[in-house]
Amino acid sequence: MFVSKSCSYGIRSVAYLSGYPQGKYVPIRDISNDLNISYHFLTKILQMLTANNVLISSRGAGGGVALAREASSITLYDLIIAIDGDELFTGCLLRLPGCGTKTPCPVHQEWDVARGKVNHFCCHTSVTELHQHVLLLSDNTLSAP
Repeated sequence: MFVSKSCSYGIRSVAYLSGYPQGKYVPIRDISNDLNISYHFLTKILQMLTANNVLISSRGAGGGVALAREASSITLYDLIIAIDGDELFTGCLLRLPGCGTKTPCPVHQEWDVARGKVNHFCCHTSVTELHQHVLLLSDNTLSAP
């Protein structure tokens, strides 16, 4: 898989939150229950997204997490960078040290082209679009298997 389990859960959580009005705090326990993700694991993921200004958080009664800005301005790229870093967009597919233009690995050229397409897709796919696709599906694909 190209993104970590943490990143997948983060993407699903942000898509879930995009169904609420911006600034509406949703308790983490509700997200955890609805998406069938461990509360403690989810809390760590949401902290990363908060630290990277994707989410805002509030403690206490009526607290939780909310989108820090409009869902249409949050991209898959933003979420992946916040949780997994830039490895998907800059790294070697085989994770070989020293792979680059001067010393390419066996799949370097092909991956360079594919990586560009992945980068373009992630930069141009907003959380709003993800949420709209989920609404078109008949089952709850945001829930963990």
